[in-house]
Amino acid sequence: MNPGRRLEQRSECQPITGKVMVAILGYSRQQIISAVQGMYTAVADNPASPFHFPVGGSACHRLGYSPEHTAHIPAAILEAFAGVGCPFRANIIQPADRVLDIGAGAGVDSLISRQLAGPAGRVIALDLTYAMTHKLKTAIDTHHIDSVDVVQASAERLPLANDSIDSITSNGALNLVPNKRLAVAEMFRVLRPQGRLQLADVVIQRPVSVDCHDDPRLWVECVVGATVKEDLLAMLRDAGFEDIQELNTIDYFALSPSEQTRDIASSFGAHTIELSMRRGVTAPSSLRQWIRRLDPRRWFLSIWRRGLLGVASLLLALLSCYGTLTLVALLPLLGLGVVIDQDIWALSITVFSLLTLAAVAAGMRRHHSVWPLLVGIAGNATLMHALYVDYQALTELGGFILLIIATGWDLYQRRKREVDILGLSSPRRPDHD
Repeated sequence: MNPGRRLEQRSECQPITGKVMVAILGYSRQQIISAVQGMYTAVADNPASPFHFPVGGSACHRLGYSPEHTAHIPAAILEAFAGVGCPFRANIIQPADRVLDIGAGAGVDSLISRQLAGPAGRVIALDLTYAMTHKLKTAIDTHHIDSVDVVQASAERLPLANDSIDSITSNGALNLVPNKRLAVAEMFRVLRPQGRLQLADVVIQRPVSVDCHDDPRLWVECVVGATVKEDLLAMLRDAGFEDIQELNTIDYFALSPSEQTRDIASSFGAHTIELSMRRGVTAPSSLRQWIRRLDPRRWFLSIWRRGLLGVASLLLALLSCYGTLTLVALLPLLGLGVVIDQDIWALSITVFSLLTLAAVAAGMRRHHSVWPLLVGIAGNATLMHALYVDYQALTELGGFILLIIATGWDLYQRRKREVDILGLSSPRRPDHD
């Protein structure tokens, strides 16, 4: 039996709890989308079932929705609310606006947007899941609600013309989209110049670094698919959004009934942010976007968050040492002379080796193992002895080997800790026909 189909059937037929499924590598983008659709089909069909995230009217109000906004929403719609925040704090929707609700779900935000846009406005409620769009269409027909168009489509390919939308609202959709950069570009494309975007979404403080991003069940847990907050803000700026304001943060996962989900979210610093922004007049050129993406500060922060600063520092230490030696040996062959200041040379190696040791020491906060640090201290001491006391090439090499072991061990322990947190330590084999 196809394992992706097995997961879909589980979502459709059984209550969804906070239990994280084990990672099964090799899932396609379509299987991730199917898992998301399966999860929210379950919410649409059985909103009273237990889920790993808060659902319904009580969740809606706990996230900050006012009773005035929800008073006239049909009960069948309100009970299937599955947002992660309250984007309406941005207050961007104006009378007569043409509004796009991305990831509309059962339609709570769409119907609130309709109230705000008034009789001269129009709302397009767009969602990936058939069950959600069907639920909203049924409510619209039953309660004779006008000015709301329901569309089943992906945020990565919006079926709308350029510059055709006055304002966009989105609540908990972007973290479930595989290609977030494409989705952001699509938002920019359909918004009119100076149009506004309000967004509530899950972000994380540090990325998930173990190889589980292709596991659809972990994706719908809302953490694996989430973006580091600074990366999300940079992505929005790269696309051409301006005047980005962070209006509120919410400890969304504290509302989860699942202890395991709360623990996973806490480990990665997952929470909700609510943003408001404006579309720029023109999109930045591709060259300008790439220049921004290649900013060294972004690379440094990305390396730090992924726990790779020790690896990068060690590589620089090795380059300072053996790269310089190689340069000194090769340049005379080209008829070029070179003079190396021994003190500066030794200092550069020292600085990078100490940064390596500091990164290994920082890893103890993640995995609580002292052994990588002890090996790193031994390696650093050996290297310092070779540089400043009694130089021996083998002693220097031995120091680097110990630092390599310490850095690799630290990286392994960090990944092992994430595997344990995500529940991947005892993988099961999928069933087959």
